[in-house]
Amino acid sequence: MTEPGAPVVDPLTPADLVRCAEIEQELFAADSPWPLSGFVSELNAAHTTYFAVRTVAGAPVAGYAGISVLGRPGDHECEVHTIAVASEYQGRGYGRVLMDALLRVADASEAPVFLEVRTDNDPAVGLYKSNGFEVTGIRRNYYQPSGADAFTMVRAARTEFAEGHTNS
Repeated sequence: MTEPGAPVVDPLTPADLVRCAEIEQELFAADSPWPLSGFVSELNAAHTTYFAVRTVAGAPVAGYAGISVLGRPGDHECEVHTIAVASEYQGRGYGRVLMDALLRVADASEAPVFLEVRTDNDPAVGLYKSNGFEVTGIRRNYYQPSGADAFTMVRAARTEFAEGHTNS
């Protein structure tokens, strides 16, 4: 059950995509933000799962996140495609609840999770590290056209034992 006042996470829908493109433009204008058509394509891809976070059920999107599950069953890998929270909602835990939703998808597949993040995005790097991600490398000039570098990060697969303990 959701706590009163807690953000609501639900599946991203086609009706949400215009707002996602607006948030994308606001946050990533210097680094080729995804256009509306990119969101449509991602939402329709069979191997991706996208979530919205809202202030309350039925409210406009305050943030969004997506993850892909790739590979054969028993040998899956996951990749975080995007996670973004509109600036007016940042610092309220919305990114954390989106990350939790993404990691549930990965954990259901017992898959490691990969992502890239700007090296200067301290809040995001902190969020990822607090969720068990480790920096594995740097991609120079990854973000274009700004030329910003990205950390590559990975979180090892999590598996459930019969006793209900998690192994990382």
